[in-house]
Amino acid sequence: MTVTHDAGAGSDARSASGGAGMGGWSPQRVWSVAGAVVLVACVWGFYAWDGAQTTAVLGGTVRAATLLVLGAMCGMIGERSGIVNIGIEGQFLMSAFTAFTVASMSGSLFLGVVAGVSTGLAMGWMLAAMSVGLRTDQIIAGTVLNIAALGLTSFFYDRGRSLGQPKYQSIELGPLADLPVVGTALFNRPPLTYLALVLVVVLHVLLLRSVWGMRTTAIGEHPGAAATVGIDVIRLRYWNVTLAGGLAGLGGAYLALESVGTFTRAMSGGRGFLALAVMIFGRRTPLGAYAAALFFGFTTALQGQFQLNDTFDIPAQFVGMLPFVVTIIVVAAAGLFGRMRDPAALGQPYEVR
Repeated sequence: MTVTHDAGAGSDARSASGGAGMGGWSPQRVWSVAGAVVLVACVWGFYAWDGAQTTAVLGGTVRAATLLVLGAMCGMIGERSGIVNIGIEGQFLMSAFTAFTVASMSGSLFLGVVAGVSTGLAMGWMLAAMSVGLRTDQIIAGTVLNIAALGLTSFFYDRGRSLGQPKYQSIELGPLADLPVVGTALFNRPPLTYLALVLVVVLHVLLLRSVWGMRTTAIGEHPGAAATVGIDVIRLRYWNVTLAGGLAGLGGAYLALESVGTFTRAMSGGRGFLALAVMIFGRRTPLGAYAAALFFGFTTALQGQFQLNDTFDIPAQFVGMLPFVVTIIVVAAAGLFGRMRDPAALGQPYEVR
């Protein structure tokens, strides 16, 4: 007892000392604030130098980040519940296909979004059925979704040409759209972008401040203990993974009806896996994930601008690798220096006793 007490006291002393040395701020927060200040200064400097190109890159950043944060929120709900979801790529792809097909046949973008979200919910339920109900290996379950989505969308795409339809147009938010630097990028966007931003804030509050969020954390950390206090672990995991699939479905609808405006074979292009990196880098919080999504979205927009301007005299494929190379470096650095811990029960099947 004495040894344990002394160790705890030493730990508390070190924590208090570190906090006092930085005004109560952790090193991660200090680096985050410093990075944000440097980023804002760089963006403002580039805007003063070339406003048109900077605005285009910022717009592309928000466009790419919207899809990534929707996938990241899908993944974080699952992982906070103890379920690994690597099937986000397949959920994106299948939802994009159904959203575009329904919108093309009906002429209604709204019905296309409903179809995309419904597809995501259905695929989320299938993942839950395999991972939670049948206790299948969760990595294999997600891989099954990815392979099935790629095969089905390729098969039906080859046999039925979509009719095509207009994609969502931007909506200006009054005087906010006229603000310098961020006006066009944030306040002159299509409706699904605004919806995604609202969902980021709502989910952040729900995960960190609501009873549902606390129960979700409990079943991801110690499902046995959660069950002893009356939480139905199986039911809540089913519900959460299915609900998370709806967010991925919205991402697929966004990809087909707002970001690209069409459907092509394998159009998700690995962004479902990139969303998992965003989730990890954002420490499994919605606001953190959105900040990470903006960073990765910036690399995507930057490589697009490089290709458009033919900045480097190298094959376009090497320039297109930029977002994925940055992903590898950043996630590796986060693993080495971030000290982020996975939920204790992540990937472990739960069986009612």
